Amino acid sequence: MEDNISQTQEKKEELNDGESIQAEQPEKPRKKKSDFWVRFGVGTLYMTILIGFFLLKIFVNDFLFDFIVLGFSVLGTYEMIRAFRGKITRAQAVLVMVFTTLTVLTFCISDFVFKEIFEVVWGQANYTPLITLVVFIAGLAVILGLLVMAHRQTSLESTGYALIAYVYPMVFLLILAGCNHLVKYSDAAILFIFLICPFSDSLALVFGRLFGKKFPKKMAPTVSPNKTVVGGLGGLVGGILGAILVFVVYYGLCTPLRVGSFDNIVFEWESLYLFLGIGVISAFFSQFGDLVESAIKRKLGIKDMGKILPGHGGILDRIDSSLYAGLAVCLIFTIRIMVIML
Repeated sequence: MEDNISQTQEKKEELNDGESIQAEQPEKPRKKKSDFWVRFGVGTLYMTILIGFFLLKIFVNDFLFDFIVLGFSVLGTYEMIRAFRGKITRAQAVLVMVFTTLTVLTFCISDFVFKEIFEVVWGQANYTPLITLVVFIAGLAVILGLLVMAHRQTSLESTGYALIAYVYPMVFLLILAGCNHLVKYSDAAILFIFLICPFSDSLALVFGRLFGKKFPKKMAPTVSPNKTVVGGLGGLVGGILGAILVFVVYYGLCTPLRVGSFDNIVFEWESLYLFLGIGVISAFFSQFGDLVESAIKRKLGIKDMGKILPGHGGILDRIDSSLYAGLAVCLIFTIRIMVIML
C-alpha cells in the first residue's frame, strides 16, 4: 500500500513538472488578425487619395494632379537615399533631394505657365522640356562637381549611388507628369498607369497559383524566385481586362464629366484595339518594373524600400510597377496624338 501511495505521488510530481515545463515554453508568435485590416485600411486610404486628386484633375484643373507626382518624387527619392545610407555622403544626399524636387517642380510649373498663362496650344513653342532638361543637367553637374569640391569625402562609388538615387524614381515620375499634361487622353493615361498594375499583379498571382506547379519555369529566378513565366502571361491577361475597364471608365464616365452631361455618351469603338494594345504592353512593362525594384532590394539586402505605408512598405513598393508602365503609356499616347494632330 505504501508503494502505491509513493507511485501516485511520483506521478503527480511528473505531471506538475510537465505543466511547469509547458508554462516555461514561450508561445509561438501568431500573426495578428489586425495586420490584414491595417493593410486594407492603408491601401484604401492610398486609393482614396489617388481618386481624390484624379477628381480634382477632372473638375478643377489637370495640374492639381501634379501634387501627387511631386509627393511621389519627394518620398521616393528619400527612400532611395535612406536605402543607400552609408553608401553616399550627406552632401550628396542633400543635393539629390534638392535637385530632384527642383526638376519636377520646374516641369510642372513651366508647363502650367506656358499652357494656362501664355495659352500656348499644340504646334506652338513650349520650352518646358528644354527648361526642365537644363535644371536636370545642372543637378548632374553639381553632383559630379562634388568630386572636386569635396574630393576627400567623395568617391566614384558613392557618386554612382547618388546618380542612381537622382535618376530613380524622379525621371520616371517626370513621364507620369507628362501623361497628366497630354493635350488628349490624359485621363486615360493616368487610369492606365494606376489600374493596369493591380490587374496585372492579381491575374499573375492567380495564374501562378493555378498553373505554376504544372509550368514551373521561372521568369527571373535570381531576382524574384517566386515569379513564373505562366504568372507573367496571366499578368498580360490582366492587362487586357484592365484595358477594357479603362476604356469603359474613360468614355463612359471621364469624358461625360468633362463635358458636363451624360446625355450623349459616345464610345469610340475604333479606339478599343488601341486600348487593348496599351493594356498588354503596359502590363509587360509593369512586371519588368517590379523586377527592377526587386533586383535593387536584393542587391541592398532589404525587404522593403520604406515603412511609410504599414503592411505595404514604402511609396516605391507601391509605384514601382507604375513607373515603367508610364513609359509605355506616355509614348503610345504621344504617338497617337501626333498622328491625330498632324
